[in-house]
Amino acid sequence: MGTSSAPIAPAEPALAGRVGPAEIRSAMERVRRDVRHTPLWRLPGAALGIGCAEVWLKLEHLQVSGSFKARGMFNRLRSHKVPAAGVTIASGGNAGIAAAVAARALGARCEVFVPEVTPPSKRRRLVAAGAQMTVAGATYAEALDACLERQRSSGAMLMHAYDQAEVIAGAGTLAMEIEADAGVPDRVLVSVGGGGLIAGIAAWFEGCTRVESMEPQTAPTLHAALARGEPVAVEVSGNAADSLGARRIGSLAWPICREHVVASYLLPDDLIAAAQARLWSDLRLAVEPAAALPLAALWAGAVQLAPDEKVAVVLCGANFDPAALA
Repeated sequence: MGTSSAPIAPAEPALAGRVGPAEIRSAMERVRRDVRHTPLWRLPGAALGIGCAEVWLKLEHLQVSGSFKARGMFNRLRSHKVPAAGVTIASGGNAGIAAAVAARALGARCEVFVPEVTPPSKRRRLVAAGAQMTVAGATYAEALDACLERQRSSGAMLMHAYDQAEVIAGAGTLAMEIEADAGVPDRVLVSVGGGGLIAGIAAWFEGCTRVESMEPQTAPTLHAALARGEPVAVEVSGNAADSLGARRIGSLAWPICREHVVASYLLPDDLIAAAQARLWSDLRLAVEPAAALPLAALWAGAVQLAPDEKVAVVLCGANFDPAALA
C-alpha cells in the first residue's frame, strides 16, 4: 500500500533555471503547434469504483511520441539554435523517443543513449523516429555518463530527460491544459522518475492544489529525497524502471517538489501491473506501467479521498508492447 511522507520542510533557495507559471506560458507559446492538447476525460468517481466526486484522466499517452516528454523536448529545441552536430540524450526510452521526434521535425540529427533495461518496444520506436541509438550500460546513470562523454567530444546540444528548465517548463504545459479545460482539481496524482513532470505540474499550480507523487517501491527517487530532506541516490528496478529509472531526483525539480509536493506514495509492482491491466480491460486505455501508478494508488485505497473531491490523474505514456495486455 502507499506510504505518505512526513511533513515537508520549507523550500531551499531557488536554483538557477527555476520554473514558474511565466516560463510555462512561454513554453506553451513555443510548442503549441508541435504537441497535442490531449483530452481530459472526466468520470464520476463511482464509475471507477473510487470514493470521490470525479476523476479527471489526462490522456497524455495520446501525446506526440507517445508520452508527455514531447512537451519538454520541443520546448528545449525551440529555445535554442541547434548545432550542426545535432542533439544527444540519455533515456530509458520515452524522452529519447520524444527527442528524436522533435529533432526530426526540426531537421536535426539525434543520438540516444539507452541502458540495457530499455525494452525492445521502445528501442524499435527510437529507431523508427530516426534516432541513432547506442546501448550503454546497465542503468540510466551509466547511459547518461556515456551521453555526456559523447556530447563533450561532438559539440551536440545536450538534451536531458528531466533536469533542464525548458524540459520542466514544457511538462508544465500539461497542467496548464488541465486548468484551461476543467479548472483546478482538488489534487493531482503524478508518476515520478527524475521529477521533471511533477515539478512542471507543481510549478504551474504553485500550492493551489495538492500535488502528490506516485512511485514504485522499487524506484523511490523522490520519496527517499523527501524522507532525507535532500536528494539521495537509490537503487532502481521493477516493471516501470525503464520509464521511472532515475536514481536521484533532478536538481532543478527538487526545490519545486520540496515546496509544493505534499505527499508521496509507494506502490508495489503487482498493484501497478494490475492497474495497467484494469485500465485496458475496463476503459480500453493502453498505457505503460509507469502511467498506471496513480490509478493503482486509488484502486488500492492508498490515497484517502473526500466524497466531494475532484482528482486529476496523469496517464503519462504508452510506449510499450500492447501485446502484454492480451
